[in-house]
Amino acid sequence: MKMLEQIVELSHQYGADERFVLAGGGNTSCKDDKYLYIKPSGVSLAVIGPDDFVKLERRLVRDCFAVTEFADAAEREAKIKRQLAYAVVSGGRPSVETPMHEIIPYRLVVHTHPALVNGLTCAENGRQACAELFPDALWVDYCDPGFVLSQKVAAENENYQRSHGRYPQVIFLQNHGVFVAADTPEEIRSIYDAIIERLTASYQAAGVAVTLACQAADGETVSAYAPQLRGLLAASRPVTVTCGGSFSVAKGPLTPDHLVYAKAFGLVSGNPDKNAVDAFKAQYGYLPRMVEVPGKAVFCAGKNLSQAQTVLALAKNGALIEQLAAAFGGVHYLSEEQRRFIENWEIESYRASVASGSDRELTGTVAVVTGGAQGFGFGIAEVLAAKGADVVIADMNVSGAAAAAAKLGKGASGFAVNISDEESVEHLVTEIVSTYGGVDLLVANAGVVRAGSVKDFQLKDWQFVTNVNYIGFFLCVKHFARLMARQNQVTGLWSDIVQVNSKSGLVGSKNNGAYAGSKFGSIGQVQSFALELAADRIKVNAVCPGNYLDGPLWSDPEKGLFVQYLNAGKVAGAKTVADVRRHYESLVPMGRGCFPADVAQAIIYIVAQKYETGQAVPVTGGQVMLS
Repeated sequence: MKMLEQIVELSHQYGADERFVLAGGGNTSCKDDKYLYIKPSGVSLAVIGPDDFVKLERRLVRDCFAVTEFADAAEREAKIKRQLAYAVVSGGRPSVETPMHEIIPYRLVVHTHPALVNGLTCAENGRQACAELFPDALWVDYCDPGFVLSQKVAAENENYQRSHGRYPQVIFLQNHGVFVAADTPEEIRSIYDAIIERLTASYQAAGVAVTLACQAADGETVSAYAPQLRGLLAASRPVTVTCGGSFSVAKGPLTPDHLVYAKAFGLVSGNPDKNAVDAFKAQYGYLPRMVEVPGKAVFCAGKNLSQAQTVLALAKNGALIEQLAAAFGGVHYLSEEQRRFIENWEIESYRASVASGSDRELTGTVAVVTGGAQGFGFGIAEVLAAKGADVVIADMNVSGAAAAAAKLGKGASGFAVNISDEESVEHLVTEIVSTYGGVDLLVANAGVVRAGSVKDFQLKDWQFVTNVNYIGFFLCVKHFARLMARQNQVTGLWSDIVQVNSKSGLVGSKNNGAYAGSKFGSIGQVQSFALELAADRIKVNAVCPGNYLDGPLWSDPEKGLFVQYLNAGKVAGAKTVADVRRHYESLVPMGRGCFPADVAQAIIYIVAQKYETGQAVPVTGGQVMLS
């Protein structure tokens, strides 16, 4: 259907543009003589497809307006919800603003919340400025979203039609964005372009910048407060705390989106410690999602990185709206009654819960995987991400780390690190704290192998293996343990460091002394670090995998261990790479090489096990057993 294709294209255009839509807000619709097709709650405009739109029978949607008798607001909403359910022909849960889309008599409707528009709709003199700038538009004073708003717009719509001889194509909602309606996509775009152009000119004429004044965050402030805020802002498990620079957060409730995702107020304090957070909660009845250290940094909290970034986007959006509203007499905040209605409204709670995603086993866990761009590391990262963790891929291969994080999706990030260089490790920790607030699990996976006889092994190769596998592990533990200790002091929870060791750390490895030596030494490190760091509520353990025969470490046709071992004569009688592989498979009682998922499950077990530290767990298919 051409009409659906058109609304999908418009939805993608505006939904993917953060100037118009944040946090999955806004909605779109199209209609023919019989049916209304509208975006469902919980589906993002940026990715919506034709089959996602809810199909409703228009005459039954209009019957919603006949529902006028009710005991209270909750009963009214329940009746309207049931009436809309009757109207659904196919699809999910229709948008709460479905009746509004029905009463607008144009084929295409696009409702968005641009900051440039809300600088007008959230301004004290917004109505007056709207009349001057957009004389053909309809302005509707704020009322609670849903049926009451639809009734009000219906009445205003009819009044407009009687006085203008046609229905409005632009409807500005106080503190709630703009509706644009037309019969063609070209007209929708033209109207939006004109609105943005005229508002931009007005802000410039008033000397108001149309971009947010945001400074870089103070590094010491971020390092000092982000780890502890992970615990202070958490109701149960630690939250993710991301820093978005330094700016002034909004001083009150602006729109339903801000209330749902970022709450009405943020904590503003030069010292956001436990006393400050407790005092805020006592005053407002909830933990803050935004924390501003004036002139230093703004922190935003969520149950995972995706949710924290949504809060940050709304925090910056709210700050920009306050900045823009100065052009039209300053900010008009929602009232206390309006704020409480939105915060307790089931429909908005549903939208927020859908946007935040369902909880999984590791939701809320920030996990760092060194050497995670490929091979074992990436395989481990995939499993952790699938279990709900926010995963940091840390690797010398910067482009590989970024690509790996992109494959993992929301919550994942790729950072560069050389674990044998202390400055590089320190920088990695700083970046992670700025993005996530802290770390719950460090998977020290990065490692290298150089094989050869001790009689002619090059010193530089021995030092290379030792620097990465042994010294690199020490450097990672040193700097991540400092971070974990700070956050654990506040959260009262335990963090985990798990080294991906090797079966070669449990038994010697012929013609592989550098690697085996580094891994044996690392077991000593694991046990020693475990004894020391238990006081900081940090568990330190190792997993000792068997051979990942399918991974690039073994199978690379030029540098893989099959080739190295063949050339070094490590496998007696082997003539080909295939001979070497068969030999190593024959050594495993379970008949195959180790897979990343095997190691990931062992790591998850170690994290879940609350009474083990200093252990080296074999994952070898029975090839190596503890004695």
